Amino acid sequence: MLLKSLIALVFIGMLASLVAGAGFLLRDGSRSRRLLTSLKWRVGLAVCLVILLVIGFSTGMLN
Repeated sequence: MLLKSLIALVFIGMLASLVAGAGFLLRDGSRSRRLLTSLKWRVGLAVCLVILLVIGFSTGMLN
């Protein structure tokens, strides 16, 4: 149950980073540092999500 909660939290974090990045793009333009930081967070969270999914499937916690 803890693994599923972590996966959900990471996914929600990715969505929040996506929304924040879209807001920064609309407000600041394409040369924004905040937009780049949002992208970095989103990529990092995506890597974390993939790792959590691999762990879940390999241990049998996710079917």
